[in-house]
Amino acid sequence: MIGSKINLKDMTLSDIEDFCLNLGEKRYRGEQIFRWLYKGISSISEMSNIPETFRIALDEKAYIGMVSIEKKYQSKIDGTVKYLLKLEDGNIIESVLMEYSYGLTACISTQVGCGMGCSFCASTIGGMIRDLSPGEMVDEILSMMRDSNRRISNIVLMGSGEPLANFDNVIKFLEIINSKAGLNVGMRHIAISTCGLVPQIKKLAKLDLQITLAISLHAPNDEIRKRLMPIAQKYTIKEVLDACREYIKITNKRITFEYSLIKGVNDSIENAYELSRILKGMLCHVNLIPINEIREREYKKTDSKGVKEFKAILESKGIEVTIRRELGSDINAACGQLRKNYINYMVRV
Repeated sequence: MIGSKINLKDMTLSDIEDFCLNLGEKRYRGEQIFRWLYKGISSISEMSNIPETFRIALDEKAYIGMVSIEKKYQSKIDGTVKYLLKLEDGNIIESVLMEYSYGLTACISTQVGCGMGCSFCASTIGGMIRDLSPGEMVDEILSMMRDSNRRISNIVLMGSGEPLANFDNVIKFLEIINSKAGLNVGMRHIAISTCGLVPQIKKLAKLDLQITLAISLHAPNDEIRKRLMPIAQKYTIKEVLDACREYIKITNKRITFEYSLIKGVNDSIENAYELSRILKGMLCHVNLIPINEIREREYKKTDSKGVKEFKAILESKGIEVTIRRELGSDINAACGQLRKNYINYMVRV
């Protein structure tokens, strides 16, 4: 929002239709405006099928928000592109564009920074500044589409921030990008990651959105999880898994458990067997992630032999497992690293 003006990208199709009615225009003008937003225009004056008198009235009440690309880094290894995006208030966020056989996937941030405090993640260093609005999240997608000149077909909310701590804005964002009049990204092509906010997982389940829910578990027991993730002081693994079972029962959707392997912390043979026990019988999938090492933390990644052994034990117990492919390793594509380095640099100069 700028002054009293509202960012049109923060509004769903029905919001804009109501907005038009309040301005004395016909409801159908709302869809015309909404479609223009996702054709990449930057000003209301470009809406050529909207009467000039209404464009003037609209411009007095609303504007089209835009984030700008501050820095861009492209991996020479796999083509992954990491963006540092500047928001209208000067804050910096990160987004990543990844190429897969099935198309382009965007990994976006949902907050400026993160307040969850996970000890192995660069995003939490410096804490959480503020939530992103729905329009700012939308603009992460639009900025990468403009820059790449390609359609983004898959979206993961796994960048900086805890999506379910910004629940209402995230749900509104999902409605906006799912709209057939806009980007038309199917819910089945969207994944949301959470560190395990139990009430919000249950709330999300009731919406039955058919997205993919990913739980950042990272430990097979509460003792280890409390060392790694402050949220474990509030919600036990049992509480998180009970909420996941409720989610599965309502949505009939498989849950992904993300498990970052940290050498000597959570990667032992015993840890693998313990993890297989607590997940036994669940409709789930485990994504093993060799941890991204960062300067501020002493953690080291599990070697490839240890990762494969951990995977084999889970599979022997009937649990589906994949090992996340590392992308953009030469451009610090892991969550939070570029933003942290950029901010540190700007402070020094």
